[in-house]
Amino acid sequence: MGGMGSGRHWYWGAKDTTDDYRSIDVRRWKRDGLLSPHQSFGWQWSRHGEVVASIRVRTEPHRVILTYRHRSGGDDWKDESYPVYLDWTACNLGGQRPWFLCPARGCGRRVAILYGGGIFACRHCYQLAYPSQRETGYDRMARRADRIRDKLGWEPGILNGNGWKPKGMHWNTFERLTAQHDAFVQISLAGMAAKLNLLGESIEDWI
Repeated sequence: MGGMGSGRHWYWGAKDTTDDYRSIDVRRWKRDGLLSPHQSFGWQWSRHGEVVASIRVRTEPHRVILTYRHRSGGDDWKDESYPVYLDWTACNLGGQRPWFLCPARGCGRRVAILYGGGIFACRHCYQLAYPSQRETGYDRMARRADRIRDKLGWEPGILNGNGWKPKGMHWNTFERLTAQHDAFVQISLAGMAAKLNLLGESIEDWI
């Protein structure tokens, strides 16, 4: 999960962003040939090579059926199965572009991406911002560093220190990525320190 320097927005008064939610993208499903009616497939989310969540999808004419289990906090698991209707619009150069119609009650917005909470809904229903809308300069550097950490298989969070070279990775690649990572970390920590000093605290209080 998140935490200071983990890539999620830890700072005071921050709201969730689209990066904080699992998502499904109808354009990706169209590109992968998954929207043809009368088929079924699974969709998974992974972290560091391990599956952390999955859903089942059944396609019908003009809609898909999402089936999965979820829970909030320590509540019991709850089964969900409901339709998400599709809409299609003509492209300027021919063909058609698919859209989800947000299944949240009273919404129905035409969107390309839905975000998973209790149900999959559009970012407007969850009041999500794009990361760039809420991101400070040091947040952006921390996020870039975390992307490199993910490539290297290191524990998320720039305060967790560096890990080892992944097996099979060339040393030149490892050294290049490590140098980029360390540069992003230095900039991010400097920004955090400046922010905390303005609030009467020091970066050492969080390490």
